[in-house]
Amino acid sequence: MPRRPSRVIVLGALVLGLLALATRAAPSPVDGEVTALADHELDGLVGYYKALHATPELSRQEEHTAADLARELRAAGFEVTEHVGRYTLPGYKGTGVVAVLRNGAGPTLLIRADMDALPIEEQTGLPYASHRRMKNEAGVEMPVMHACGHDVHVTSLVGTARVLSKLRSRWHGTLILLGQPAEETIDGALAVVRDGLYERFPRPDLVLALHDSPFLPAGAVGVTPGYAMATSTQMDVVVRGVGGHGSRPEDVKDPIVLAANIVMQLQTIVSREISPFDQAVVTVGTIHGGTRRNIIPNDVKLELNIRAYKPEVREHIIQAVARISRAAALGAGMPEDRLPLVSVLEGEFAPALYNEPATVARVRGAFERVLGAENVHSVDPVMASEDFGYLGVDGKIPVMMFALGANSQELIDEAQRTGVPVHGLHTSRFEPIPAPTLRTGVVAMSTAILEILGN
Repeated sequence: MPRRPSRVIVLGALVLGLLALATRAAPSPVDGEVTALADHELDGLVGYYKALHATPELSRQEEHTAADLARELRAAGFEVTEHVGRYTLPGYKGTGVVAVLRNGAGPTLLIRADMDALPIEEQTGLPYASHRRMKNEAGVEMPVMHACGHDVHVTSLVGTARVLSKLRSRWHGTLILLGQPAEETIDGALAVVRDGLYERFPRPDLVLALHDSPFLPAGAVGVTPGYAMATSTQMDVVVRGVGGHGSRPEDVKDPIVLAANIVMQLQTIVSREISPFDQAVVTVGTIHGGTRRNIIPNDVKLELNIRAYKPEVREHIIQAVARISRAAALGAGMPEDRLPLVSVLEGEFAPALYNEPATVARVRGAFERVLGAENVHSVDPVMASEDFGYLGVDGKIPVMMFALGANSQELIDEAQRTGVPVHGLHTSRFEPIPAPTLRTGVVAMSTAILEILGN
């Protein structure tokens, strides 16, 4: 039987543990300066947020959002360049904003905030709700709403700029703030990179971002080391057949039956070809085929979305979709010239988000010090996607995104009790709580920057 430790040893270990915890959790003088400045700016930031929330703009049309952001960052003392990211479309001027503040020798850090809104009609009933309508790039008018919290991101960036500008004596290096367009179309980050983000401006040693979350309470943040978001790949499968009259199936090769067979076989990719230790999702989102119930069509189109973390898993799924589609068609007796056409939409790809673990550990400690350990949550990885990973240029630059709580604890508790989900991102009733969310966003991001660049 192992010997029981003496009371002195137990008490000594307990005291040392408590001392270590107290030392780790004790706020520093600069933490107090950050929170004081954030509190001083809060009323103005809430006003800025509400005005931005009421005037959202669609992807690649963020002209007024970008102009207002550029004006705020210039006022904070940054050197600002507008119209970054212009490569995306012919004639598109680019709506990205890059602001640089040089403060002596030291690391270079880039902070990103996305600016675009979604084609959703707001139903929150807020006094500052959006009633805006805009035409998309196809000329179709539609309602617009900040249903993903990019207005929170932009406003937090403005507050962070003001705080870090006033605390220049507390840090050294170069701080770059990026107002990124077109995250919702997952090509805005790639656009600014291809437009010379890392050639025209200082190349960062680290890239940080925050994203609001309805699943965390306002006043809290969440961190995820390693893989945090999945890749998103869009694929089309055009299932070709030989059409004809529904009364004479013997004369045709029915692409609808073949498409149904392919859809069912695709479900075996994740369950039978991917390791249980690798996360992956294959979704057939749309099926289009046929014009009348008694006509067997020539073609059926399947639109797929596949998600994975690892590049090799993504590539395996792409090849499996092509293999299964071809094999099913051959099994149905389809001639070679009518086999399915399988394509990957390369322009609609989002890379995985991999949070550099050492950075997460370092920043988490700073968050716990300034916000309290009880307000720093460990967040599980998700299969959702976004384009922030492009800023890491294939892992050459470490990146980290943390979650920013934006909901009330009461609503979160009610959702857990009833099983009815809270109003989430991309819904018409998504409603962040402005003041505590913005205050925490500014404090957390400013603290993270000072942890990296601080004296």
